[in-house]
Amino acid sequence: MKRLYVYILLAFSILASSCNHYNKMLKSTNLDEKLDYAVKLYDKKQYYKALPLFEELITLYRGTKKAEKTYYYFAYTNYKLEDYASAAFDFENFAKTFPSSEWAEECSFMSAYCYYQDSPEYSLDQTNTLKAISQMQLFADHYPASKRIAECNELIDQLRWKLELKSYDIAKLYFSMEEYKAAVTSYKNLVKDFPSTKFREEALFMILKAGFRLADNSIDSKKAERFQQAQLSYAEFVNAYPQSKYKKDADDINEAIKKRQDKKDTASTPKL
Repeated sequence: MKRLYVYILLAFSILASSCNHYNKMLKSTNLDEKLDYAVKLYDKKQYYKALPLFEELITLYRGTKKAEKTYYYFAYTNYKLEDYASAAFDFENFAKTFPSSEWAEECSFMSAYCYYQDSPEYSLDQTNTLKAISQMQLFADHYPASKRIAECNELIDQLRWKLELKSYDIAKLYFSMEEYKAAVTSYKNLVKDFPSTKFREEALFMILKAGFRLADNSIDSKKAERFQQAQLSYAEFVNAYPQSKYKKDADDINEAIKKRQDKKDTASTPKL
């Protein structure tokens, strides 16, 4: 029990000494010593302690040779703390401020990567996803020979997949809400924005299905035009996927369209 008490006292003593040293360094006017200490804290993954030191030093070192190193560590400290918005800004600003730096390319990539890290689940707002794609493309344009291009392209594919899923879910939601006009538009946008989408077959069928329901529920003055458009959607679908699992349902819809049109033509024919 006595030995345990001694250990506890020793631990508290070390902790107090460490805190005193940290507070001393915060107040120190020796910039080089403060920078070395901040880097040591960073290396020990004590990012919360390192951050205020780097933040002070980037101002005090501005215009000097050590400004570059300080800002580099400052950006990475924010990144390690998962403050991706701040880190993205800092990495981008580093690349602009020190374009000839050995870290310029790395920081340019990291700025884009921070937006990737901040990209949410596909069901949420995708503003940061779009920003990440834009930044990744800018990086690829600026550093076409970079060894990071392959990774960059892979990340863009992952981000675009989120947008594709978002677009697909929106179209499905409109259809389930019986908002057939919006559903047709959304499925068409899905095919247009993502030409190689895995949902293309389903999307073309749903354009036909939603288009038929839109026409069927329209006022008389719009029925003929909308049924005709649905027929065009049928033709596009069967031409693209003649062996589709949706083929029978598509044929049934097309027959229903013809019956509606025949009924309309019969009703509008004057009796002799």
